[in-house]
Amino acid sequence: MRCAHCGHETQIPRVAEAIVEEDLEAALARLEENAEHAEVRGVECRACGARVTPDPRLVSLSCPYCGTHDVAAARTARLLKPKALLPVKITQEAAGQEFRRWIEGLWFAPNALRRLARSEGALSGMYVPFWTYDCATVSDYAGERGDDYWVTVPVTMRVKGRTVTRMQRVRRTRWRAAAGQVSRRFDDVLVLASRSLPREHAERLEPWDLASLVPYRDDYLSGFAAEQYQVGLAEGLVRAKEIMDGSIRDDVRADIGGDHQRIHSLATRHSDLTFKHLLLPVWMSAYRFHDRVFRFLVNARTGEVQGERPWSWVKIALAVMSGGAAVGAAVWLANS
Repeated sequence: MRCAHCGHETQIPRVAEAIVEEDLEAALARLEENAEHAEVRGVECRACGARVTPDPRLVSLSCPYCGTHDVAAARTARLLKPKALLPVKITQEAAGQEFRRWIEGLWFAPNALRRLARSEGALSGMYVPFWTYDCATVSDYAGERGDDYWVTVPVTMRVKGRTVTRMQRVRRTRWRAAAGQVSRRFDDVLVLASRSLPREHAERLEPWDLASLVPYRDDYLSGFAAEQYQVGLAEGLVRAKEIMDGSIRDDVRADIGGDHQRIHSLATRHSDLTFKHLLLPVWMSAYRFHDRVFRFLVNARTGEVQGERPWSWVKIALAVMSGGAAVGAAVWLANS
């Protein structure tokens, strides 16, 4: 190791100790084996595959995720028991008002969608499964730091038909190697454990007030269905690492400093890994229009609203025709 400023050199002794890779899957298996499980009975949607544990008071069930009535027979599975949940804070009535306000604000919406907004039971309550992961990370990186500086250089240009040379300040970047180590502690990295609710929909409902989590009790599910997780613990960790990686790279750039940074290599070690299985409440409506599923979602804690909407091409065509007729009439009057 040689100091770039004074030239002093220090020998780094080589160590014969082997670098041992830890089996992450085995660690996850131990975590899952030691966690509390439960035998869960639910139904499966034939259309989208959602596995739902319905409110036992319900006589019939439509799939909250796609609106279909074609649900399969009940099935039993041994699943990790939820550790915590967020109780419902936004009532169905308040969520329904948001639903109707949203639909009434849609231009060129099909009449069938407006009828849905006026129907009773347009929204159903669903507890959606999530994982959270906590862990400590240590990351070794190698890259480059770029520091800007200015130089004055002659620049040839055309001015009023003549070629002239003028001095101009130009920004340049001086790059030098950078390497180091950053560490971070992650707490409650949230990962969707459902395949029925697309990830982009779930992420738009964030943030969740996870500080208000309460220990799981069946009583909280009264009036709500609960989806069984389909994304397993190990698969969820892959997504959690992707989320962590973004923050780690921000830490690396801050550690490199300078005006610009390049990251050539990044090796992260994860330790002290823990997890929780959570249920988070959502009011949702799923409806089909021309063989396509559209969803309306309300975060039942914060009231955050997200929705998809179909378009009535008949109404759009009529509006275009009416607009064209109005323009034609205006032109005729102007010419007259």
